[in-house]
Amino acid sequence: MTTSSSPIVFIVDDEEDMRLAMQRILKTVNLRAELFASAQDFLQRHIPDVPSCLVLDVRLPGIGGLEVQQKLIEAGINIPIIFITAHGDIPMTVKAMKSGAFEFLTKPFRHQEFLDAIQQALQRDQLSRRQRNAMAELQERYKGLTARERKVMDLVVSGLQTKQIASVLGTSEITAAVHRGRVMHKMQAGSPAELGSMAERLKPSANR
Repeated sequence: MTTSSSPIVFIVDDEEDMRLAMQRILKTVNLRAELFASAQDFLQRHIPDVPSCLVLDVRLPGIGGLEVQQKLIEAGINIPIIFITAHGDIPMTVKAMKSGAFEFLTKPFRHQEFLDAIQQALQRDQLSRRQRNAMAELQERYKGLTARERKVMDLVVSGLQTKQIASVLGTSEITAAVHRGRVMHKMQAGSPAELGSMAERLKPSANR
């Protein structure tokens, strides 16, 4: 049984028999597939916020598979791509892999080989989504800090004790302790070490 939050496998191949054959294979493990005869049709599809991957024929009429890959990269769409081709050649494979392709299968491929690649790609996408969501949540917490609290966070991460933080800020130790407590609470950090780990992850965005 599939739901709106179930993983989706997008299949782009100009051969109808091939599209339907792949769909049948996926049905054996209860995976939902959406089929597209052309790259243009697929590129018009909004990618929903569920684990997904793209099975993409290299040679397509109009826009080819490698060009689709580039368009997705330029649009900032992160989706694992499994390239399939009946004309696999090394330079094409190398170019696809260098651009971040997940897998490259040559027709005719074994059913299990296809399913293994799909399952691994979906697992990769699920992990990536969790990591992106966790990072977005962390950035939101950081944005919720006042300028003074961000300064206190920097001082805590640098290893200063409350008394030293109070001295740097020119305030009382009690006030510094209150600021420190707010920072720990807002960032949902259980310890200075955990706060330091968060600060490391935030470095690129914290400097913007």
